[in-house]
Amino acid sequence: MDKKVAELEKFLIGLGASKTGFSYVGDLLPDSKKTLKSAITVMVRLSDFIVDEISGRPTHTYFHHYRSVNFLIDQITLRCVLLLQEWGQKAFAVPASQTVATEQEKYSSVFQHKTAATRAGLGWIGKSGLLVTPEYGPRIRMGTVLTDMELPYGQPVTEGSCGNCKLCVTSCPAMALHGVNWEAGMQREQMVDAHACSVHMHDSYRHIGRGSVCGICMRVCPFGSK
Repeated sequence: MDKKVAELEKFLIGLGASKTGFSYVGDLLPDSKKTLKSAITVMVRLSDFIVDEISGRPTHTYFHHYRSVNFLIDQITLRCVLLLQEWGQKAFAVPASQTVATEQEKYSSVFQHKTAATRAGLGWIGKSGLLVTPEYGPRIRMGTVLTDMELPYGQPVTEGSCGNCKLCVTSCPAMALHGVNWEAGMQREQMVDAHACSVHMHDSYRHIGRGSVCGICMRVCPFGSK
């Protein structure tokens, strides 16, 4: 198994992942996916130069970069699923960026990448609502593969490390961040007003990617700045 895990990690890094991690998520899945108890997190670092150009509003370059990295992640997770199937495992790739509206939640996804990443020990949820990593801050994009393969799970992170910093909160043009330090199990609405964020992007940045990106909170985070 250790040989297979090493081969899997080398495979993902070779496809362009900056970092990977493994976590147990069986207790969080619906009955239809309970057998896919292991999550593989695929993380790709964003360009510091492009992120640093964000000042007061996103740029066209950032929007293109955002889409390109998401596409790369989706290709990596697809290749991962195909490899796992060759090994006789079941696997399901969660898209890098996808919103699935339900009656209960308008701004949700099939499975939260951040949940898998924190359980893998890759970082914590910042006051921005973004995953913050020790190496890259929040300047990353993620994808997740759910699988029934037995994997060596990381040590979960259960609380934030933002301390008293509120740069993302005070910089948010939508005033969508509540300035709350994260703890595992906390609901997103306790930290972020997703509706206010979405409305501001749509109304203010429609000329840039039809109002689908911002990036200001990511840009100002000291964990990502060099």
